[in-house]
Amino acid sequence: LSESGVPQLVQPMIWDYAADLDVEGKVHLIEKYRRCGFSKVWFASAFKGATGVNQSLTLIGHHLKNHLQWLKVASNSPADVLEGIALTGWQRYDHFSVLCELLPVAIPSLAVCLQALENGGYSEKTKENVEKLLGMSNLETETFMR
Repeated sequence: LSESGVPQLVQPMIWDYAADLDVEGKVHLIEKYRRCGFSKVWFASAFKGATGVNQSLTLIGHHLKNHLQWLKVASNSPADVLEGIALTGWQRYDHFSVLCELLPVAIPSLAVCLQALENGGYSEKTKENVEKLLGMSNLETETFMR
């Protein structure tokens, strides 16, 4: 792979939407990419649409945990390796599937995930910021929003 020249042309993207993604495994994978000549990698997470083919509401806590795990991967990797993170929001699993969560019900999840990434974690202060930004009085992350 190193001799092919591909590492000078592309940057790999590591996808994982799990709330309990394997941090050590991802760090090891990044090290493998580095040894092959890739200087930068991307991460891909999801703020909606990755928890069930016919999911209608977004469970914010699942996506928040995924982003917090990605932050751990980033902090355990060389500082210069991460190029960015793509927050995906899947609309359907394939072209023949029903739509999963629509964007309006997922906006709180997007806001929580973006704030967690921006602040390097999630705290009561971060929660209060999201509530203020969205005009909400009680942001629920472990149950479905009402």
